[in-house]
Amino acid sequence: MSEVGEGRPGIGRVEAFSDGVLAIIVTIMVLELHAPELPGLDKLVHLWPVFLAYVLSFAYVGIYWANHHRLFSHAMRVTNLLIWLNLGLLFTLSLIPFTAAYLGEQHFSREATLVYLASMVLPGVFYVPLQGEIRRTGVQGTSADTYHRQTSRKGIAAVLIYLVGAALTFLSPWLGIGAAALVAFLWCLPKSPFDALFGD
Repeated sequence: MSEVGEGRPGIGRVEAFSDGVLAIIVTIMVLELHAPELPGLDKLVHLWPVFLAYVLSFAYVGIYWANHHRLFSHAMRVTNLLIWLNLGLLFTLSLIPFTAAYLGEQHFSREATLVYLASMVLPGVFYVPLQGEIRRTGVQGTSADTYHRQTSRKGIAAVLIYLVGAALTFLSPWLGIGAAALVAFLWCLPKSPFDALFGD
């Protein structure tokens, strides 16, 4: 593929493929919610760690989907680099069902929480350069610059929160989970009043 790349029709195909993969990821996560074999609500209550891990992970994947959608609204053409960075992002997100299941089954142990937080940071390894490629080849102008600047700063803040959360996990795993919840809250909407905190 040349540097010129595909235009908007190609962008639509990349988005459709990404939407499909993310839908499968969510489906795999919900399939990890196994109903108890024995009767009684008390058996259901014992599943709260698995359910809580699912809720947090569903929110995380949903937030990535919303922001991925908004990011690609700025894309104008498909390049080789965009394709491979997007595949890398989807690969790292596909690890979430495993780390979420591990977190729930291990009842939020320190080790499981650290693995989970690592899986939260990993997609950013591909999302950041993916955004850089779309910024370089996509829509230009003041509005696009503002969007990229704000979300990049928010992404840096999220990584710092995760790192602090990882350190706090050695004091209590729940502090690490609290950090992950804080990041989810920070990114809860693709566009929110919190964006003003990362403006000029």
